[in-house]
Amino acid sequence: MIANRSVPKATVIPELAYADVAEASEWLCAAFGFRVRLRIAAHRAQLVFGDGAVIVTERGRKGGIAPHSILVRVDDADRHHEQALASGARVLGPPTDYPYGERQYTAEDPGGHRWTFSQSIADVDPAEWGGVLAAEEAGD
Repeated sequence: MIANRSVPKATVIPELAYADVAEASEWLCAAFGFRVRLRIAAHRAQLVFGDGAVIVTERGRKGGIAPHSILVRVDDADRHHEQALASGARVLGPPTDYPYGERQYTAEDPGGHRWTFSQSIADVDPAEWGGVLAAEEAGD
């Protein structure tokens, strides 16, 4: 897996939706000890804790999904997508390249939980697509 400055280094990353991303991020940092890694406008933030990470996203931005989903970093999104299809997963779209250097697809498990599988395909400076790294992360 190649390194990409636009995503946390963690392999499994929960995504939690809130009405106010800034307020939720501040609370998670104060109450649970997370720190902000990256802000994407007012609708998304990446928080880190040790080797782990969580993405805070604005509720309703993904078409009314449940207030959570899980992002899993994989080495080959296309191969993983084929495996999911062969196993009968409900895939919501094919692997797609994004300007932040990731190739991703999303599927639902039998319980209706959404999983996004993401392959780093380029090391992209977050500033190139509107992300702002926190000062302490800029040196990584």
